[in-house]
Amino acid sequence: MSRLLRLDGQNVSVVLEFALGQMPVWRHFGARLPDTLLLHAWPAARLQRLAPGTLDRLGGLPVLPCFGNGELGAPALRVHRAGLDAVQDLRATGFAQPDPQTLQLTLEDAVASISVQLFLHLCADSDVLSLHSVLHNTGSTPLTLDHLASATVPMPAALQELGSFHGQWSHEFQWTRQAVPQVGWQRDNRSGRSSHEAPPAVFVLASDAGEHTGEVVAAQLAWSGNHRFALDRADDGRLNLQAGEWFAPGEVQLAPGTSLATPLLHLGWSKAGLNGASARLQRYIRSQVLQWPGGRMRARPVHLNTWEAVYFDHQADVLFDLARAAASVGVERFVLDDGWFPARKDDRAGLGDWWPDPAKYPEGLGPLIAHVHSLGMEFGLWVEPEMVNPDSELFRAHPDWALQLAGRALVLGRNQLVLDLSRPEVSAYLFDKLHAVLAAHPIAYLKWDMNRIFAHAAGQDGRLAMRSQIPALYALLERLRAAHPQLEIETCASGGGRADLGMLRHTQRLWTSDNNDAVSRVAIQSGAARLFPLELMGSHVGPAPAHATGRSQSMAFRCAVACFGHMGVEADVRQLGEADRATLAHWIALHKSLREVLHSGRFSQGRTVDGVVWWLVQTAGQAVLGVFTVSPPNYSYQPGLRLPSLAGSGAWQARLLGSAGQARARGDAPDVWGDALRSGGGRVQGEELAQVGWPVPVMHPESALVYSFSSVPASEG
Repeated sequence: MSRLLRLDGQNVSVVLEFALGQMPVWRHFGARLPDTLLLHAWPAARLQRLAPGTLDRLGGLPVLPCFGNGELGAPALRVHRAGLDAVQDLRATGFAQPDPQTLQLTLEDAVASISVQLFLHLCADSDVLSLHSVLHNTGSTPLTLDHLASATVPMPAALQELGSFHGQWSHEFQWTRQAVPQVGWQRDNRSGRSSHEAPPAVFVLASDAGEHTGEVVAAQLAWSGNHRFALDRADDGRLNLQAGEWFAPGEVQLAPGTSLATPLLHLGWSKAGLNGASARLQRYIRSQVLQWPGGRMRARPVHLNTWEAVYFDHQADVLFDLARAAASVGVERFVLDDGWFPARKDDRAGLGDWWPDPAKYPEGLGPLIAHVHSLGMEFGLWVEPEMVNPDSELFRAHPDWALQLAGRALVLGRNQLVLDLSRPEVSAYLFDKLHAVLAAHPIAYLKWDMNRIFAHAAGQDGRLAMRSQIPALYALLERLRAAHPQLEIETCASGGGRADLGMLRHTQRLWTSDNNDAVSRVAIQSGAARLFPLELMGSHVGPAPAHATGRSQSMAFRCAVACFGHMGVEADVRQLGEADRATLAHWIALHKSLREVLHSGRFSQGRTVDGVVWWLVQTAGQAVLGVFTVSPPNYSYQPGLRLPSLAGSGAWQARLLGSAGQARARGDAPDVWGDALRSGGGRVQGEELAQVGWPVPVMHPESALVYSFSSVPASEG
């Protein structure tokens, strides 16, 4: 006898069909359902008739498709014992529902001697569905694991398109939308980190879905290593989303009695378009993923990072002057980047030797840190603990600590190798060295970098060891944070190469990109903001020309873009002219006045037919709107920017807070609307903003406008 198991959120329902001795099947994931008379009365198999050319059995969409038992869909599990027991037939042996939001299914295959537990949790606060599976080897011989998905979830039938991200160094989070082919879609990441090229996130959406309307599912895998996402087409035309780790050949073997748990897969369903689905996941990240020192986020301090100011050339007088210049424009945290440890005059030596260079810092880091603190700023430090240069004391003493393949030449990337963190002695060494630096000085922040992908990544036993790095990394981060509970950590991997919910359970900031070119940053930050809250996204004012592209933009435009994120500066402030320094100080002060909204509000975004990008962040009483023109306009006038998330929100008082660039208008044409917004402001209704739109001028390329909206009490509206 089958029964329905369901989880209900505020707007979402999950319904499974369960019967002992059978594979549980999906009945629904999507909009919240009332009473389900049809689903209760009719099991999935009884609503179907056998189709020609099929096996002599009926069923629904299995929660964990297996290999070799006649299911044509992509298997969620592939295991074998030296080629045997390669076919599985998992059947339900029980379930538990410890609370209204959680389900646990137990599946077993006595012949193959395996069992799987599938966990589902629907967050009551965000409506995000989180799933993972645990495989147990109940046999008496080792079990080779080739594939285990965190979950396989059928998408609502109307969802037939895919939104995903691609990129490379300095060109991260580039958004792509496409129809899913009839044969389905699959993407593997095999770089050893979550990657620039294929971050672990996808959106599945209806063809009529847009930024603000339509049915969308957003998916993120909480894992920082190799992964696989796939959309497999079921026999009824629906798409099954499957995601999980990607295992290297022979990488995972389970000894008898052992188990392996997959990463969590997080799904956010919405009928309010891409922005609605993003908002689900961002709400979940804020409430369930982030672990702030002291239990809550404090105001995010404005950074100055020394990298693009001095690179490896650390001179005491220069750094002291740079700190003074940073403090003078309102910087609150001074981060000393690469170059502070021995032999580090370039990227060819020193990684692994985590103590101050006695030549550059004869008295250690103490004098610089004391100087930074005397200026009212916190101190942060760059590290890259997972890596080692062959030219280092560490490698000369322990060359076997680096991942490598016996009989093959070492493969370098940025002149460095990857340390085997899964070896206890390696993790212990790294903890001891980092702990010594942190214990000796009041260091509030670590920028944790990782500057190469994996190659020939085998451990002591000769087996590939890409996967084992990730839990060892998480454990090292947790050990450091336990020893230094007030420490904040940034995840960086040549920019945004390791930005994922696995790392964000252990860190509090992500470096969005090494590219500080503000034009490039508009697209990069638009993509990243589909996945992460703004307060996590490092967004810096870089030099002009930008080091990544060679292009120059005005200081005001660079600041306006950097304002929408965790703002920082990555330029030699000492060398700025008086006007640029004043502009930078103005925008930093403006960011500070807005960051409570920017770093707690709901984010939405859009793009006009003319390519103008807008970002809106709103709370109950305030909103901030940024409008960015990066390319020449096609039209003489701009239609109003429709802001659907403000529908029904009452009256607002609007002001123009800042601008960059020039309007595309005749020189003798008065700017009546702009002048009004610069002075007393204008009053508007939220419904007007949603249906008619916010009036904006046509601007030349590399221009920005930043507006504030303050809620007007109903008695005054």
